[in-house]
Amino acid sequence: MDPRSLTPALGALRICLHLLMAGLLALAAARALTDHAPDAPAVVVAAAAVGGIYALGAALPSVRTSRTAAAVWLGALGAAWLVLLVLSPDGLWTAFPLYFLQLHLLPPRWALPSVAATAGAAIAGYVLHGGPLNPGAFIGPLLGAAVAVATVLGYQALYRESERRRRLIDELIATRAELAAAERTAGTLAERERLAREIHDTLAQGLSSIQLLLRAAGRTLPDGAPAAAHIEQARQAAQDNLAEARRFVRELSPPDLEHGSLSGALARLSSRTPGARFSASGTPVALPTPYDVALLRIAQSALSNTVRHAGAGRAEITLSFMDTAVALDVVDDGRGFDPSYVPAGDGGFGLPAMRSRAESLGGTFTVESAPGQGTAVAVTLPLPLQAAGKAAEKAAR
Repeated sequence: MDPRSLTPALGALRICLHLLMAGLLALAAARALTDHAPDAPAVVVAAAAVGGIYALGAALPSVRTSRTAAAVWLGALGAAWLVLLVLSPDGLWTAFPLYFLQLHLLPPRWALPSVAATAGAAIAGYVLHGGPLNPGAFIGPLLGAAVAVATVLGYQALYRESERRRRLIDELIATRAELAAAERTAGTLAERERLAREIHDTLAQGLSSIQLLLRAAGRTLPDGAPAAAHIEQARQAAQDNLAEARRFVRELSPPDLEHGSLSGALARLSSRTPGARFSASGTPVALPTPYDVALLRIAQSALSNTVRHAGAGRAEITLSFMDTAVALDVVDDGRGFDPSYVPAGDGGFGLPAMRSRAESLGGTFTVESAPGQGTAVAVTLPLPLQAAGKAAEKAAR
């Protein structure tokens, strides 16, 4: 049988059922003996047989775990009960615990007909023993069957509701654990990105400026001057520390950017998202790490919105390198929404976070969408002077 046989409520009901069956069988045997009925020994034997078969089934685990074993046991118990019913009118009362057994052990398509047949046999036994024909003779067994059906079906409904709530609680606990892990991961990545920006914007930039200043100072001194050697040593130390700072920035960058360019990371991202395609235009230039991180995170967030909320079948990611700016466009054909009704904070599907990333680098962020018309997210970041100069130089060639 299923795990319901182990629940406290069902365990108590089973004990009550055992006591009820034993009491009714003992009553039938005692009535036959005290009334000095001619077939009293046969009634006692039949009652003992019913009790023995019942006890055997209660002790066998297979009766509770196998529908076939339960059906065979109920068939043997029913046959013995019919013999008792033929011998004694008191066997009629044993039909009530039989109702519960049939409803509990048999599937509904068999249980209800079995209960109806048992009620019919009880009424027939009453008539067979010459009981007066009145409405009570028919209503009693039928009412008992109806009470048994209502009780068992009500318990099963409560059990299903309890199981549904238990599964829901398990899912909530698992979801909470996953959310906590995701928040920890997000916090770790955010801190890594913050440290990378800080190192790049302060330490790395400062060392780069020191190196340039020392190089300029060295050129103003005559060759062989004692100070020139010290300046060269200082410049070399600044250069070594700059390389070390840049290595720290690379290690703190998102894993997708560790082994390739931003274009490669975006291509891998699109390949992992069903229906997404990536394309690049213009002459690629090396971007500062904060630019790579911001554009990658915005693309990830936009694609996440496409998968989770838009119901889109297609999404296009385009990275465009221009003379003085780099642009990222993510366009999908999903259900769209009204951007004017997007709430602030995390409930806004990540749009405020995307906008904040773009504006922190001096860029612009726009969203174009309407219900049923898809969504277009566009980010434009101005290129740093050094990167812009390289882009213009490559374009001139």
